[in-house]
Amino acid sequence: MLKETVLRVLENVFRTEASLFLIDLRISPDNQIRIVLDGDQGVSLQHCMLVSRAVEQELDREEEDFSLEVTSAGATAPLQLARQYPKNIGRKLAVRSAGGNFEGKLTAVNGEAITLEWKAREPKPVGKGKRTVQKKQVIAFSDIQEAKVVLKF
Repeated sequence: MLKETVLRVLENVFRTEASLFLIDLRISPDNQIRIVLDGDQGVSLQHCMLVSRAVEQELDREEEDFSLEVTSAGATAPLQLARQYPKNIGRKLAVRSAGGNFEGKLTAVNGEAITLEWKAREPKPVGKGKRTVQKKQVIAFSDIQEAKVVLKF
């Protein structure tokens, strides 16, 4: 019952804040509620507070004791939903897929796949030495085992 109530509250919040979406909802046996959000333009502290207040207003602590944590998907957390990819166009991703491991700039996203591009050094076809070539890989969402944004410092 608790999970259904929280999901109903989240659906109402997502109707008014259409850019937000749910990544994960976990409720432990001792009623520790953990909500992980993401957004098409990111998640602000105000978004987390909005969701937290909405859930707390709906639940009655006298009826059922609970703890609540509302957080955004971290910068280093793996991308879990196709909806998370478009906001990362132009960023470098590390992708582990059925076809191998790739690291490159995310240049395109459609309903079925992503496109990564990167430069690589390869031997010249004739003669000695290497040349820099532009590589491109299209990876279907169904083949992605894990994808993470690579942060630069």
